[in-house]
Amino acid sequence: MNIHAARTSCLVALLFGAFAPLAIAVEALETTSTPDKPADAAAPATEKYLLRYKFAMGEVLRYDVNHATKTRNNMEGHTQEVETQSESVKAWKVTDVLPNGEMEFIHVVEWVKMSNDSPDTKANVYDSREKAGVPRGFEQAARAVGVPLSVIRISADGKVTFREQKHPQPKVQEDMPITLGLPEGEIAVGEKWSHPYDVDVQRKSGANLQIQTRRVCQLREVKNGVALIDVEYQILTPVDPYIRAQLVERLTDGTVRFDIAQGRIVQQEHNVDKRILGFAGKASSMHFVSRLQERLLADEEEVKSEIRQASAQIEK
Repeated sequence: MNIHAARTSCLVALLFGAFAPLAIAVEALETTSTPDKPADAAAPATEKYLLRYKFAMGEVLRYDVNHATKTRNNMEGHTQEVETQSESVKAWKVTDVLPNGEMEFIHVVEWVKMSNDSPDTKANVYDSREKAGVPRGFEQAARAVGVPLSVIRISADGKVTFREQKHPQPKVQEDMPITLGLPEGEIAVGEKWSHPYDVDVQRKSGANLQIQTRRVCQLREVKNGVALIDVEYQILTPVDPYIRAQLVERLTDGTVRFDIAQGRIVQQEHNVDKRILGFAGKASSMHFVSRLQERLLADEEEVKSEIRQASAQIEK
């Protein structure tokens, strides 16, 4: 199996993200204590939290995104390496909040800087803020900057209820959602929830195969107004190295931090560091490393320093 063109990984991260920015509000149920409670009284109930998305119509959420990958393949005595990096600012412009609580927004990438270092393209760099021509291999990314990519509507628990593509994009994979699914009800620190996904892969013979996977989340803590969630992607169906190599970019371990009062993410990071032996013959090996980081641009001056708007305008 050859390494896919490095720009593919960059584009997927740019347009969709391993987990696109979240805006989650957590409502705490307060417990009370009575000073003169009898010694044998029952212990207070564990505090629980209701995690729900809450956007305000007209607001724009902007995130600084950094994504880096490195793939090293060894096959038949030959070694091939590909490295990619991307920096970008992406924004969700909230256009509507429906009576049923669903929220609609436009997804746009305001600027991007991408690099691709592979045997075919040595240290190729594209920066949408520069007026120089677009290097070969980055044409699709260039066309996607500064224009509405899609209109998305989500329910309060993170389910995508409507998606309208405004610009040609790679096929959206349902197990790589633009939002993180939330638990159905209230949840306490230490509790977990998960969402299953059926993923289509291909055998060596070319036959299609559907396997079961899931994303497992755990509320680790709520401290100083910030909720911390651990997130892990798991493969449930037994698979051989050939198929596992097709899924390696999904196998993330990460953390997501939320500002409870503001009801949105302040920071998240998702990492992959996996080795796969025998994916293309007994002597073959793959080492895939990836890191995706996102940070909320909350201060207006910070936003101005980070963002240089593209010429295309989003209609209000």
